[in-house]
Amino acid sequence: MHDVRAVRRWTLERGAAATAHGARFEVWIPHAERAWVEVYERGGWRREALHRGRNGVFTATVGGVSAGADYRYELGVRGRTLYRPDPVSRWQPYGVHGSSRIVDPAAYRWHDQRWTGLGMADLVLYEIHVGAFSQAGTFDGVAERLGALKYLGVTAIELMPVAEFPGERNWGYDGVHLYAPESSYGGPLGLRRLVDAAHAVGLGVVLDVSYSRLGAEGNYLPDFGPYFTDRHRTPWGVAFNFDGADSDEVRRYIVDNALYWVREFHVDGLRLDAVHATYDQSARHVIEEVATAVHELGAQLGRRVVVVGQSEHNDPKLVRPPSRGGFGLDAVWSEDFHHAVHAALTGERRGVYVDYRGIAPLAKTLRDRFVYDGVHSAYHHRRHGAPAVDLPADRFVVFAQNHDQVGNRPRGERLASLVPPERLRLAAALVLLSPYVPLLFMGEEYGETSPFHYFASHDHPSAVGADDDEPPRRMNGDADPYSPRTFARSRVSRNRARRPESRRLQSLYRRLLRVRRDEPALRPGNAVWTVHGGAAGKSWVALELRPPRGRALFAAFNLADAQHIAAPVAGAWELLLSTDSERYGGGGGEPPCSVDGGMAHVEAPGWTALLYGCVE
Repeated sequence: MHDVRAVRRWTLERGAAATAHGARFEVWIPHAERAWVEVYERGGWRREALHRGRNGVFTATVGGVSAGADYRYELGVRGRTLYRPDPVSRWQPYGVHGSSRIVDPAAYRWHDQRWTGLGMADLVLYEIHVGAFSQAGTFDGVAERLGALKYLGVTAIELMPVAEFPGERNWGYDGVHLYAPESSYGGPLGLRRLVDAAHAVGLGVVLDVSYSRLGAEGNYLPDFGPYFTDRHRTPWGVAFNFDGADSDEVRRYIVDNALYWVREFHVDGLRLDAVHATYDQSARHVIEEVATAVHELGAQLGRRVVVVGQSEHNDPKLVRPPSRGGFGLDAVWSEDFHHAVHAALTGERRGVYVDYRGIAPLAKTLRDRFVYDGVHSAYHHRRHGAPAVDLPADRFVVFAQNHDQVGNRPRGERLASLVPPERLRLAAALVLLSPYVPLLFMGEEYGETSPFHYFASHDHPSAVGADDDEPPRRMNGDADPYSPRTFARSRVSRNRARRPESRRLQSLYRRLLRVRRDEPALRPGNAVWTVHGGAAGKSWVALELRPPRGRALFAAFNLADAQHIAAPVAGAWELLLSTDSERYGGGGGEPPCSVDGGMAHVEAPGWTALLYGCVE
């Protein structure tokens, strides 16, 4: 187990570390008979023996070697001689199969000493795929757009995984060098520059990481030790060995990785992918260990660092504290919210959406966090989830679009390609006026219509098994995931953002985000909220939010043609925002809210969100 008490002194010990007189190398190879480190200098390889220590950890100190030098390990394992990159490489400048490079993290001069991070309630997340966000496809390309994102009103960017992956095109979940920022994006220096630049303009950085599996090509961890087990099976293949023999070092490999991003790259949070497929039957789950260690390190550094999980299980245990038997994550993605919104706006009923018919699921997810909280699911053919009403609103991240829900569609369609403009505006309001923590997907703020496909490439295609490309090919329909054209089509289009209708939609997003920032009732976890409507025969939902200080808000969401909305909401109300306003591309519907006998009455235009503020 990782000793959390030791986190106060934590630095990365595995891998290569530059020293005053050379470099120190440390690698776990429990089954090796012998091992060497080879350093490339003056046109040739210099070979030094690694010395075996406790628990199969080999070390060596090589004089006269400095940061910037390339190196690799020579392993003698079961009678074979293998040449391998470092499993804890900080940089893979030649790709997943090439040599590693020594990096001195202390060489970068940070400018964010006054930055202290963001809590969950402060977050408005903007999810980015680094390669598809700009023509440059680099960390610096993202940095160039930070000012525009700040002006939009988001508070943090969330990067899809950046660990070194095969080739130059990938979603990132096929990464195989978890410590090496992708070389085609700009490597470790590029990522440091991006985080520093984000903090300079007041934006946080959350990094998506995958601890449930590695990709197929370039995964050399099995040559070093028992990192994987066949006792568990993920949807993508074998699982990490978190609970079997020799698993202590495997757990350390993952916990150290989480701490590494916080310590050496100053990230403000981690999003843990596929927590439901991170298998561990130990008394203490590795996900809890990661969260505890990250929080401890953040406290030691004087920064708030959050850990958010993505899980399909609707399991509130993930965000309950360890003292209550939970894992202690700061928040979890709410897939239910997305499904309820998407089904209500598009009318889709296939696949998972069979469980989200009508308006009732939307009302329930607004009220109870999860739709499936222990009730029977037709899609799963069983009861699904558990109740979460005891948890505050800032423990849930909600969205109408993200990389998964767009990219896993057969044609990669974004919402702007599936619904008319009035429903697109309504989707924005449902997310940004909800009591939860919102997340936007790159380009949604101006109605991006370019598809976001699954895409990948290989360094050595022959290294990948014949069946490895079948799931993405089926997922992508007719789009070849390995074609450069598929990747090019998935890039966001700045030309689209300049169109008049796109500018009007952006204006709505800016207004919604400004209201969210200025109104205490919309700060997640701050207000008591009540949901009205959503019952059988009704096609509207209303949300009443009352904070301990500041004015109350009343939001009405009409998910049908024009109709009368009547909700038991007391008070006098003034209109703050209508998604049907002409300034946002609507028909000009900005109706007042009248109160009669304790009932609020609104003549709502079709497919419109209306926000009112209490004037009493």
